[in-house]
Amino acid sequence: MRRAFVPVALLAAVSLALAWCCCLQGGDPRINGVLRCDAGRLPAATWVLGAFSVAWTPQDGGSLTVHHRDAPDRVLWSTLPGVAFAAAGRGQERVAESRGSFKVRDKVTRLFENQSVDTITVDANTMTVQGTLTGTKGPDRVGYRFSLEAKNDHQLAFELSLSGTDCNRVWLTYASEPEEHFFGFGEQFSCFDLKGKRVPSFVQEQGVGRGLQPLTFLANLVAGAGGSWDTSYACVPQYITSKLRSAFLDNSEYTVFDLRSADRVQIQVFASRLGGKLLQGDSPAQLIGEYTACVGRMRPLPDWILEGAVVGMQGGTEKVRDIWAALKELKTPMAAFWLQDWVGPRRTSIGKQLWWNWERDPEQYPDWDPLLRDMKSDGIRTLTYVNPFLADVSGKPGARRNLFQEAAGKGFLVRDDTGAPCLIPNTSFSAGLLDLTNPAACDWMKEVLRDQVIGAGASGWMADFGEALPYGAKLHSGQSAASYHNSYPEAWARLNREAIDATGHGGDFVFFTRSGYRSSPQYTTLCWLGDQLVTWDDCDGIKTAVTGLLSGGMSGFSLNHSDIGGYTTFSMPLLRYRRSRELLLRWMELNAFTVVYRTHEGNQPESNAQFYSDTASLAQFSRFAKVYKAWGFYRKQLVQEAANTGLPVVRPLFIHYPQDPNTYTLSYQEFLVGSELLVVPVLDPGQNCVDAYFPAGQWIHVWSGKTFGDPNRGLRQTVDAPMGKPAVFYRALSEIGPRFVEELRTLNVLE
Repeated sequence: MRRAFVPVALLAAVSLALAWCCCLQGGDPRINGVLRCDAGRLPAATWVLGAFSVAWTPQDGGSLTVHHRDAPDRVLWSTLPGVAFAAAGRGQERVAESRGSFKVRDKVTRLFENQSVDTITVDANTMTVQGTLTGTKGPDRVGYRFSLEAKNDHQLAFELSLSGTDCNRVWLTYASEPEEHFFGFGEQFSCFDLKGKRVPSFVQEQGVGRGLQPLTFLANLVAGAGGSWDTSYACVPQYITSKLRSAFLDNSEYTVFDLRSADRVQIQVFASRLGGKLLQGDSPAQLIGEYTACVGRMRPLPDWILEGAVVGMQGGTEKVRDIWAALKELKTPMAAFWLQDWVGPRRTSIGKQLWWNWERDPEQYPDWDPLLRDMKSDGIRTLTYVNPFLADVSGKPGARRNLFQEAAGKGFLVRDDTGAPCLIPNTSFSAGLLDLTNPAACDWMKEVLRDQVIGAGASGWMADFGEALPYGAKLHSGQSAASYHNSYPEAWARLNREAIDATGHGGDFVFFTRSGYRSSPQYTTLCWLGDQLVTWDDCDGIKTAVTGLLSGGMSGFSLNHSDIGGYTTFSMPLLRYRRSRELLLRWMELNAFTVVYRTHEGNQPESNAQFYSDTASLAQFSRFAKVYKAWGFYRKQLVQEAANTGLPVVRPLFIHYPQDPNTYTLSYQEFLVGSELLVVPVLDPGQNCVDAYFPAGQWIHVWSGKTFGDPNRGLRQTVDAPMGKPAVFYRALSEIGPRFVEELRTLNVLE
């Protein structure tokens, strides 16, 4: 009976989940208003705003076009003739949220999509367009103001605001080209080129499955946590295109970039004002530099974390010492042990999680001080784990403090409509969330980090979460949680930064964050890509880690990496996603060429292949820790370059080969490390060769010394990539490549 019932239950669950998802996704209208002007009162004219020029053309209803003096033949930005570039509306969103996942449906009840241009004025470096917006129903009008202001030779600020209205939706529409490709938008895990997509900017859990079925449907049914192709921990309202156009918004409200129409971009913001900047640059690298100059750049990492592996371990003192001894015997370069379970483990519905109380558990890690002292004598640091949640630990034996009760008593947690702390479900437990708009709460948490984390001897920590601020929560500042939601991860990174800076030697600490928004790189020391599934797929597996790495690099997340082997594991009768040994070994090869080489056991360590599971896996892990170390000299250069220019360590080929259209369609297939190394990872099971694309030039295979590519054009070639020898190349005539090879020989990695 039970065996016959299970498939029926599964089908019913899938059907319900599908209906639930379809009910709550999307809902925003496409705006197709008409632009009108009086050509007699507003004749054709061109104005100079610093290094920019703005032309007004009244024909066909009117349009605006922006050029830059450095590239006078290239259109930097333009509206569509006769098409309203401004629109307004009144809407009411319906938000379903669960465990940091959000699904937004918007109902627009009033819409003003037709636009008139009544006046255009210019004052110094600012041009202002004013007029009215009207709807198709009723006589009501909405006044608007659109301005362009030259901030410097490469930045043109824009702002669209409404006046005298209760409208809470604003749209900006402008021209694109059918063959234009869009990159960036923060960490986008499914697509590198977003042309043709509807791209929301709303920070949340990336989801479990993200379209991989039946996992996504079931995760949505059980917990509303399946996600979709566009869900992201670290989304940003910013892009760079293949036409070398770039823009970003300074809004923090829910935003949608609609790129589905071939000839236009349409931005919607849940606010009555929309603003940002257009950027001018002659290359993707210059545009990244301009963008990161505006929002802030990541700072150099301390040298110690770039010297070897960050060994992610759980299980207590004895287990750590055993694995440490095994790695030491293999002469494995080690930078740190990351002891995620330092606060003690708790069993939940998804496996092992932690007591969110941010104090060391002496039962889990007896002899803590001698362990840290012994590792430090070997040049190995210790990292721990923290997040902005606090869980009640009344039921935890031996707890010395109950941070949840302390924070709740002081009013330091975000509140619900009744004034009580919001209790946000996680898996089998709920927790309160720090109110980061409360300066006293931030100071209190920084004291916790100082006394209980740094004071315990940690050189850094995973600063997890930051995506789950409830949409309707009440905040100390009085600001709406809806408008502050995307700013929360920025504030969380800033709090951690201020905690390490208060020590007087903050540059020696490393904390790594997964959630982020526009200015997060200014504060965080290191990014990581969150919780990928322990699979090969391109919905939520290893391929998405590469895509997220590359897209995030276009948006200022320059120092980034993923968990070796992924995180999310399921071991249920109908849902069995476990990390295979082959996946783990290939992920080691991949991450040996990112800024940090760090393992994670996953949420169900006993169900996953681990780097210490057998002698061959341990040897592969040690081998690629040495590969990672071998290019450490170049990695340090790239980390400094990231601080100086905003360029990511790991780069899509588009950054250095923007005139090659083949680079527009590459996502997870391959990437550059700096400008000198090309990596084509194996991301499918059972594969021992790869189809590599070589941009114009000659490339030297690291393992064989053979030359690939063509000096004059891009070329595809098949390259052997057996386990342990991934397809890695250096640019011919590069000074970096020969030194990398020599370091490999010195470390006995290159036979």
